[in-house]
Amino acid sequence: MGAKYLVFVAKHVGGFCWWQTDSSDYGVRQTPWRGGKGDLMAELAVSCRKRGMNLGVYLSPADRHLGVGVGGKADDPGKQSAYERIFRQQLTELLSRYGEMKEVWFDGSLVFDVGDILQQHAPRAVVFQGPQASIRWVGNEDGVAPYPAWNAVAGGKRPWGTYTAADGDPDGDRWLPNECDARIRNTWFWRTDNLNTLKNVEQLMEMYLRSVGHGAVLLLNNTPDPTGLIPEPDAARSAEFGREIQRRFGTPVIDTAGSGTNVLMMLSAPRSIRATLIMEDISRGERIREYVVEGKVHGAWKPLASGTAVGHKKIDVFAPVEVTELRLRIPSAVGKPIIRKFAAFDD
Repeated sequence: MGAKYLVFVAKHVGGFCWWQTDSSDYGVRQTPWRGGKGDLMAELAVSCRKRGMNLGVYLSPADRHLGVGVGGKADDPGKQSAYERIFRQQLTELLSRYGEMKEVWFDGSLVFDVGDILQQHAPRAVVFQGPQASIRWVGNEDGVAPYPAWNAVAGGKRPWGTYTAADGDPDGDRWLPNECDARIRNTWFWRTDNLNTLKNVEQLMEMYLRSVGHGAVLLLNNTPDPTGLIPEPDAARSAEFGREIQRRFGTPVIDTAGSGTNVLMMLSAPRSIRATLIMEDISRGERIREYVVEGKVHGAWKPLASGTAVGHKKIDVFAPVEVTELRLRIPSAVGKPIIRKFAAFDD
C-alpha cells in the first residue's frame, strides 16, 4: 500500500490486551495462544523493524471489562483513581518494551494526564487526542478532511485534545494537524457478511484526494480475520490502492521548489497534465492564504486550479490540458511563501 507506518490496536474498548500485561486478567495471557505466553505487540514490533516500518499504538482509554467509559472515566467514581493507575501501567508497558512509537492513539480523548509517561518513553511520538495531543481527529470516520483544513487552532477554545478540523484557524496560535481515519470495509471489526462493502480503488482514491490531498494524514483500517491475518481480498485491494497512488502521483511531468509569490515551471515541450501538487515547507509555518495555478495554453495564461490552504500538501485534479508553462501565483500570504514542491502530473 505504500504506508509509512501502522497503528496497532493493542486494547480497544472491550478491554482485551494483546500484549503480556501485568495490569489485567483479560488478555492473551488468559488464552491458549502460545500457551498463554503470546505477545502480539512484540511480534509486530519485530516485523516492523525487519521491514523498515514505523509503529504506533492505540490504547483505548475506555475499558468495558473494567467498567470505564469514554475518555477513561470510570462508571463508579470511587474506582477512578484505581483505573488511572491501571491505564498508566498499560501505557508505560507499551511505550517502554517495544521500541520507539511514532504515534500514540487515545480514542475519545483522555480525562486525565499521562504527560510524564509520554515525555519519558515517547517524546517524539505524535499524540492523537488527550491533554498532550499534537494531532487531532478530523471529525468524521469517512477518511475525508474539509477544505480548507488549516493546521493551526486557537488555544483555549475547547478542552485540549477534543479539537476537530472544524476548529481550524489560519491565525491560530497552536499547531494541530488533522488525521483522517476510515475503514476499507463498512465496519471497523471483522465480519463474515460484508465482503461486498470492500471499497474499490476509485473510492479509495477519492478518499485519498480528500484527505492527503487536503493536507491531512490518512489512517486506513484493515481488520484481521479469525486467522489473525488481513483477509486476502483486503490485502490485495490495499496493494492496488498503493499502486494507483504511485501511478497517478509517483512520477511528475515536471516539478520544482522555490519561494515568493510566483513560482514558474517551463516544460521542454507541450505536455498534457491533469493534476498539480503543492507543498509548503511547514517547518516554517503555513503561510499561504490564497493561491492560483495557471498553465500557458496557446501562448496565454489559463487558470487551472485555485484555493486557500496548502500546508503540507494540496492536490488539485482537473480536466486534461496541454501546457507549455506552469505558474503558481500566490495573491495572499502571511510572510514569504516557501514552496517545498510544486509538481504537475498526467496519466
